[in-house]
Amino acid sequence: MSQARIVSVVVPTRDRPQFLDQALASIRALEGPDLTFEILVGDNGSDHEATATVTQAHGAQHLIVTAAGAGAARNAAMRAATGEFLAFLDDDDVWTERHVRPHLELFDRQPEVEAVFGQVVMTDPDLQAIAPPIPDDLRPDGDHLKMMLDGYFPQIGATMARIGARDTYGYFDEALLADQDWDWHLRVAGGGRMEHVDVPCVMFRQRPPGSYDALVLKRIPYTRKVFMRHAMPVWRKWRSPKEWLHSYFATLLGFYTYFADAAVERAGKGDAKGVRFAVRHALLVFPFRAVRQLMTPTPLRAAFFWSIGLGACPTPVEDAALD
Repeated sequence: MSQARIVSVVVPTRDRPQFLDQALASIRALEGPDLTFEILVGDNGSDHEATATVTQAHGAQHLIVTAAGAGAARNAAMRAATGEFLAFLDDDDVWTERHVRPHLELFDRQPEVEAVFGQVVMTDPDLQAIAPPIPDDLRPDGDHLKMMLDGYFPQIGATMARIGARDTYGYFDEALLADQDWDWHLRVAGGGRMEHVDVPCVMFRQRPPGSYDALVLKRIPYTRKVFMRHAMPVWRKWRSPKEWLHSYFATLLGFYTYFADAAVERAGKGDAKGVRFAVRHALLVFPFRAVRQLMTPTPLRAAFFWSIGLGACPTPVEDAALD
């Protein structure tokens, strides 16, 4: 009988023991005679006792981290990893039963591959799927770096890497309090030895739409910084400045959509101040797109005009922010 493969699983956490319990259980559920997990929980929360109780229940290592941010928590766990491979899971997400083994099969078939990413299933807070798995298509040329710079943000819970990637590409940038996982993926993809498996690997919890303004505003400058960090050195990948700008805007589209949709939703709830706040930040993210939608008959225009007393309250519609 062949020896079980050992995979080190990096799990950052911060004061979410109930979610963490689900996350760790989903990892242990995949173990078998062929596969063993070394689970490493980096904890930079304030309630270490509750987190320790959960980690001990699942036979995980509990590593207390003093620095803030998911990057610092992941780094502490990565430093302690001793397995043949690295895998990742955020504390509020769960693995599917199809994760890990397809990655290992690809690693075995292609020894030159350093990292593999899989599909992600967006869910509501109760882990009910709200969209088909993504990505649902890949670039024909296999340029995963360009794919990510064109606006695809891999979810780290669907990614695995050989342990050697830790030395080749380094740790997460702890100065990035957002998008440090995208930055790490871009570094690895830039090495040209990343592949993909067409398998749903992680259930990725989404917050209710329009409910996390502060988080979005905090993330925007980091997204811009990471894009510039990785796009400028490879600018020849784009055929023209216009194409480069298209990629830049694609990385920010989700933020614009968030605020444009939030404006329409808040109008439906009678929150005029909230509408104006959302419209102002939509303008800051994509000024030309926002102005175009405010000057033509769109739900965003109707919401804004209502908020300043120049129209009736609009009826909420699906995909309100789309042209």
